[in-house]
Order: sequence, then structure tokens, then C-alpha cells
Amino acid sequence: MAGKPYRYGGHTPQGFDCSGLVYYSFRRAGMDVPRSTETQRNRTRKVPASRLARGDLLFFNQEGKHSSHVGIYLGGNRFVHAPSSGKRVRVDSLADTYWQNHLVDARRF
Repeated sequence: MAGKPYRYGGHTPQGFDCSGLVYYSFRRAGMDVPRSTETQRNRTRKVPASRLARGDLLFFNQEGKHSSHVGIYLGGNRFVHAPSSGKRVRVDSLADTYWQNHLVDARRF
């Protein structure tokens, strides 16, 4: 879905917000997962950063809000996410200082 537009409340290829991308991606893989970031976090279990696996969810603090952003770990220190209004779904690196400073935890369904 990389390159698809960001859309607040979106959960289809016409536009995604961060939790909508998780919702859509997991449904395509045959899993029924919650729609909201908060519920996705509450329904998963914590995973140590040293044990990250493809498909784990990464939760970030943004704008002073705890676990307000979520992405999907791809492996190789990379994750996919729907960043914010005016941007597109993209792959970023966890090695980036911004993401390192804002990562809250990793979790798994």
C-alpha cells in the first residue's frame, strides 16, 4: 500500500490513517483485527525490540499523545505506516533518530 494517500479515518486503498492501514493489511491476510490504534494496542502483547518479527505493530508517541501512531514492522529495521495529512503511506527506518525517540513499544497479535 506504499504510495497510497493518507486520509483521516481511512481504511481502504483510497486513503489510510495509521490504524486503518493496520486494519486493512491484517484483514487482507485473513485476520480480523480492531480498527482503532488504542484497541489494537490493547489487544496485542508486548514484544521485546530484540525479538521483532514481520507483522509486529510498532507504537509511537506523537504530539505528546501516548501510542498515538502505529506502523507495521517489515523486517530489516523497516516499517510501513500512514504518516499524516498531506503525505502518503511509506516505508521508514527504525534507525531514524525521530522514530527511535518516539517509539513506545512493539506488540504482536
